[in-house]
Amino acid sequence: MILERARAKLNLALHVRNRRADGYHEIETLFAFVADGDEVCLTDAAAPSFAVSGPFAAGLAHEDDNLVLRAVRGFDAAFGVQPPSAIDLIKRLPIASGIGGGSADAAATLRALARRAGVASADARLIAVAEALGSDVPACLLGVTAIGGGRGERLREVAGLAGTPALLVNPGVTVATRDVFAAWDEIDRGPLPDGDAATIAREGRNDLAVPAKAIAPVIGEVIDALDRLDGVTLARMSGSGATCFALFGTMAQRDTAGALLRAAYPGWWCLETVLS
Repeated sequence: MILERARAKLNLALHVRNRRADGYHEIETLFAFVADGDEVCLTDAAAPSFAVSGPFAAGLAHEDDNLVLRAVRGFDAAFGVQPPSAIDLIKRLPIASGIGGGSADAAATLRALARRAGVASADARLIAVAEALGSDVPACLLGVTAIGGGRGERLREVAGLAGTPALLVNPGVTVATRDVFAAWDEIDRGPLPDGDAATIAREGRNDLAVPAKAIAPVIGEVIDALDRLDGVTLARMSGSGATCFALFGTMAQRDTAGALLRAAYPGWWCLETVLS
């Protein structure tokens, strides 16, 4: 049995620079990861199978295809058909929520398949499979704090903020990434700032927050609620939403904030974690 954690991804900053001729957008983003997320378990089996469980399993229950299964097919195409396996996905992260749940699941599947096949994680063929699966999958495959360019697939590691207390909050709505990017006003507000991860996060922004809040105004309520909490050093939306995050100075401040938000907004999903 091979177990891989599909850790939640955060965009500590996300600058949209332009709309490309291929339909994608040129972005500059600061990727970071937290200690918690989904889990992918791969076990040798007589016949291939896929099962999903966990708090958010219902969102995938009726899908005939998903990024985990596409990752398996992509790996087989790149490295030859592999022995059959049973894949169990424990879905703990909200679906379509801006924290890379599906992309992280696909990347964890690729890592598990690579471990079983003896393929190095830096193998160019594996990275190519990740790039074909989605813009965030290469960053999730790498799994460390990094600056992403292009669609997000051009990665450069940067000194991170490991151990920083974080609170993730999702108000229970989904927003389609395509719709949020389509609503971007096409104004280039400039590149990521220079510096280490802390500087980039503090001085950066998320250019998708305004269009996302226009689609789902509750996102603005989440950010405002986070901004009012004691000890917050940064509050921002991740990716195209709807999950938002706050970074804190201490674990105690984070835990107190989580308890306050759960009491005030019982319908919101909250996760107390740390940057990894």
